[in-house]
Amino acid sequence: MNFSIRRMDKEDLEQVTEIDREAFPSQWPPANYKQELQNKTAHYIVVCDETKTIEPPATVPPNKKPSIISTIIPWIKNKTPEKTPLPPVPRQYIVGFSGIWMIADEAHLTNIAVRLQYHGKGIGELLVLATIDLAAEHKASFITLEVRASNLVAQNLYNKYGFTQMGIRRGYYLDNREDAIIMSTESISSKSFQIQIDELREALKNKLG
Repeated sequence: MNFSIRRMDKEDLEQVTEIDREAFPSQWPPANYKQELQNKTAHYIVVCDETKTIEPPATVPPNKKPSIISTIIPWIKNKTPEKTPLPPVPRQYIVGFSGIWMIADEAHLTNIAVRLQYHGKGIGELLVLATIDLAAEHKASFITLEVRASNLVAQNLYNKYGFTQMGIRRGYYLDNREDAIIMSTESISSKSFQIQIDELREALKNKLG
């Protein structure tokens, strides 16, 4: 498997925002993920393609101000040696991300997004599994989410991983007043849920190689 999962950090913000805009073009403005990193109830993870990297944006070194002494006496040069900047380090290529808000013992899945070019490669399933693990790590009893009523692909994915419909939020999405389907898991620590997830985890592992 050429994909790895880790926590989101500030170096990921540009890529995560890019993926968000691609996945949710009608939602404006996009989520403020910089603010989310500072939110103690929010926890985000990213999936990276280990076969690809991206170059960080080039930085222009700031103009060095002359010292006071060299300004007064021009022939006295600053003897402090200039440090050679280190070359920029390539960043991991992020292909998807997900996040939860922890509210008491509930993990609320805020979003899952995958780059369009990586659809159909099992990344969405990988993120669902990793999000369940993340929720368990933070002692959640169950996980809830909202999904567009028209997004049957996502509903089928969540159904596969133990989410069932619990209700409807009418006119929930502001862009077109579409309804949201509320979905929730049973207790994620229950034996039945764990058996189901372990089987799905093994199947996905075989699928991804």
